[in-house]
Amino acid sequence: MTKPVLIVGAGFSGAVHARLLAEAGYHIDVIDVRPHIGGNAYDHVDANGIRVHAYGPHLFHTKNRQVAAWLRGFGDFVDYTHKVRALLPSGDLAPLPINLDTVNLVFGTAYTTAEQVATHLARVAVPNPAPANAAEYLYAQIGRELTDLFFRPYTKKMWQFDLEDMASSVVKRIPLRTDRTDTYFADDELQMMPREGYTAVFARLFDHPGISVTLQTGFDHSMLGDYSFCFNAMPIDAYFDYAEGELPYRSIRFHTRTITDAPPQDWSVTNYTDTGNLTRETRWDCLPHHIVTETGRRTITAEEPCDYRDNNRERYYPVKTADNRFQGIYAKYQKLSDELSSKLAFIGRCGTYQYLDMDQVINQSLASARRWLASRS
Repeated sequence: MTKPVLIVGAGFSGAVHARLLAEAGYHIDVIDVRPHIGGNAYDHVDANGIRVHAYGPHLFHTKNRQVAAWLRGFGDFVDYTHKVRALLPSGDLAPLPINLDTVNLVFGTAYTTAEQVATHLARVAVPNPAPANAAEYLYAQIGRELTDLFFRPYTKKMWQFDLEDMASSVVKRIPLRTDRTDTYFADDELQMMPREGYTAVFARLFDHPGISVTLQTGFDHSMLGDYSFCFNAMPIDAYFDYAEGELPYRSIRFHTRTITDAPPQDWSVTNYTDTGNLTRETRWDCLPHHIVTETGRRTITAEEPCDYRDNNRERYYPVKTADNRFQGIYAKYQKLSDELSSKLAFIGRCGTYQYLDMDQVINQSLASARRWLASRS
């Protein structure tokens, strides 16, 4: 090929494609509308000397050893075990995901074994062999009281839908436990964080003579004539000028404050169970190597979900309802994209309208880039 390859988006999907194709001998032009690399994983050191993730906490966890090994080639990673606490109306902080201690706090019980908790949950559960939505799934697992305390207000704030309107897959991502395990991603054997931050990892991913990165540059259809192929991580509905309708996303407004009296704690994220506007807050100094310069000050960021149209069209979370109404719209865009497959492929969360963790994005992108290279060998 004499023409270079265009990649739209400098997040993980774009960076992985860029790196693999460049290593195979292609010249890659990467563009991104934002003023920084890294997509939603971008982080930086703030005035308090604290590393902050600009778009909310990004915590790498996976069962896929191949993905983890590949990523380690672009940075020094340290082990990190993530913990979350939920602030209850009583003022108590309960482990989340729900576990034995959570059940004891909520019900005033004194259980000491997983079997006792399992028996309790079976007693309060509302059996349903085929739950049709998130509410029915949770009721069948943990009953109404725990569901309405930990999931109902949070879901309404996060998605602006009730649990009855949401697909069960939205809440199945959060495990439910009966023992005292109080770590969030206990089911993923590999949990790690980049010692120097994600932005440094992206800088190494793009550090190849075959890769050129241009920021603050949006995609224009006229660009395609200059390239042999385009991997595009932009919102697929925006690419087609919303011809089949607009795909909804939830966005986040971030509220950051500084504290100087920061008591030690062994968790970084606190979820709110109330009906206020905020869903959670992150205390960044509780993440490993996030105190870059000791100033005595600490940074805390609270999150307020909103519609992406109310936040400068910043798209974070695709909306997945129980009736799959928006997947039907996406399917129409996917059909339109199939007609362009010889010249263009949509990638990443916005390009494929999927809620994807970082390891899933990397895994999909590695597979996508390798398939594309194989098809041209």
